[in-house]
Amino acid sequence: MKLPSDTELTETGLAPAGAARLLVLACGALAHEILAVIRANGFEHIDLQCLPAILHNHPERITPAVRGAVAAARADGYDRIFVAYADCGTAGDLKKAAAELDVEMMPGPHCYAFFEGTEGFLDRADDEFAAFYLTDFLVRQFDAFVIRPLGLDRHPELRDAYFGNYEKLVYQAQTDDPDLT
Repeated sequence: MKLPSDTELTETGLAPAGAARLLVLACGALAHEILAVIRANGFEHIDLQCLPAILHNHPERITPAVRGAVAAARADGYDRIFVAYADCGTAGDLKKAAAELDVEMMPGPHCYAFFEGTEGFLDRADDEFAAFYLTDFLVRQFDAFVIRPLGLDRHPELRDAYFGNYEKLVYQAQTDDPDLT
């Protein structure tokens, strides 16, 4: 399977191949890492479908999108579906929907917790409350997720208003890519 570009993963996501028994339904921001795990372990029984990563800019859209994707996957014959999202700003709605839909879901408040382990992330949550988190995907798509949606491309003077209260930057690098650092 050829991985789509980050722009495609941001805007349209990734369709499932339709050949496996288990569907992992994830955010497009996690596609690189999930596909790496699937390939490294030869998990031919797993298909990956990614919803557009840009849904994170409107968390109220995540749960309806997941509900629709689960319904479509069941119509396509998937009997096992795993939701590789954390709460992602849904205020518990996604967890409630996963239970109603009888699908398993990743625990945790954000995908950032996946990269360092949910327990460790939660242990440090109080100390890193004023931290701005970045992943490789977010660094590559910073313009699409932060600069343009916040209007910083048109009003750079707003930078301090948006970011002035952050005390720490946490970059959870998944690769050793000098272009990203």
